Amino acid sequence: MKSPKPGLQYGALLDSRDSLASSIMTEKTAEGDSQAKALLAWLQQREDEMAALLAELVAIPTENPPGKNYRACADLLENRLKQAGLECERLEVSGAKDGTGEVPVCLVAEYGRGERVLYFHGHYDVVPGQSPEQFQPVLKEHFLFGRGSCDMKGGIVTMLYAILALKECGAELDGRIALMLVPDEETGGERGSAWLAAQGRLGRGAVGMLLAEPTSGVVWNANRGAISVRVRVLGKSAHVGLQHQGKNAFERMHEVVRRLQELKQEVEQRATTFNIGADQTRQSILMLGGQSGGGANFNVVPEECWFTIDRRINPEENLEEEKSRLIGVLEGCKRDGIPLAWEILQEGQSSVCGEEERLGVALTRSVCVVMGDAPRFEMCPGLLEIRFYAAQGVPAYAYGPGLLSVAHGPNEYIDLRKIIDCAAIYALAALDLFHS
Repeated sequence: MKSPKPGLQYGALLDSRDSLASSIMTEKTAEGDSQAKALLAWLQQREDEMAALLAELVAIPTENPPGKNYRACADLLENRLKQAGLECERLEVSGAKDGTGEVPVCLVAEYGRGERVLYFHGHYDVVPGQSPEQFQPVLKEHFLFGRGSCDMKGGIVTMLYAILALKECGAELDGRIALMLVPDEETGGERGSAWLAAQGRLGRGAVGMLLAEPTSGVVWNANRGAISVRVRVLGKSAHVGLQHQGKNAFERMHEVVRRLQELKQEVEQRATTFNIGADQTRQSILMLGGQSGGGANFNVVPEECWFTIDRRINPEENLEEEKSRLIGVLEGCKRDGIPLAWEILQEGQSSVCGEEERLGVALTRSVCVVMGDAPRFEMCPGLLEIRFYAAQGVPAYAYGPGLLSVAHGPNEYIDLRKIIDCAAIYALAALDLFHS
């Protein structure tokens, strides 16, 4: 995707887009153009504010697993939302605690009026850091480095400032924007979006949903499903000199892996027909041993060994069927005398949303205005929380300011200028969708 030249002012870009001017609003009016320019100008002036808030968020290590410091991060976000004059509801997840004994918190803030709701959705948990220094944010020119800056605390800042731009510029919306901030996305959403969906709190009155994941300039309108499993293979401990008296869990594990590799060969012959990134694969995925371990010492027969399975399912496949086949291999090993147990770490459906939905069209128009080109629609290579909305028939898309290539990495960062771009796109898409 072509980015605007350095120093290019949004006002000049808007003035030069004659072919797009009539499509940015539902109704083309001089007042509408004036609002769009005001939103973009307002955002450009607040890069320092955005950087400061993002740095505060990055400095709170909301690592998941196990789920640390959720309350501290939710408290900061709730305070900022209220300081900005937004109504904010705090929902504490009943019957659930994170790794520190805290109750996970979901936040819902709203702006606008009317029955129709456009959801801005984001998660404040992050994958564990590779070092403690990742939670000491560093600002270098327009770039902020730190765990979660890209995935997706930068996205949270984007969505908040899109709402504030609309609010401060006095934009009238014939509908409401609901900002949903949740924990637990990195481990499947059980105590976040899945809990909200089970409570009937996710997607009420929704006409669409936007998710600010790091999409590298494309729109994700589909995602793979996932089944993640941890398998424990059991044996009997013994001294190496008496290994004949033991049962080697490591060797038994190899037999389990061999059988799973047969399934892997078959699974990875299948390919999706959806658009994908140039560096991605069309094949379905079964990865073995993302994590593994076992044994007490080099001179002791291992009593237990364990490994993980990560099965990523293309939208053309059926989650329940693929789960049954995977678990069937493990059950077969057990029937054949290999003592083992397993637990499902996460489970999520694939989802698909058409490009032609009204929100999809509004998002495309807004990206054209700010970036100069229409975005490409692709399938996300992983699991996305658009699935919770798509399951209810709600048009849902991911489009965010970060780069997927740096998310979860040791040098995670985000370009603050991209946050400004994306906030403008979100605000303009809401105007397009809800212009009264």
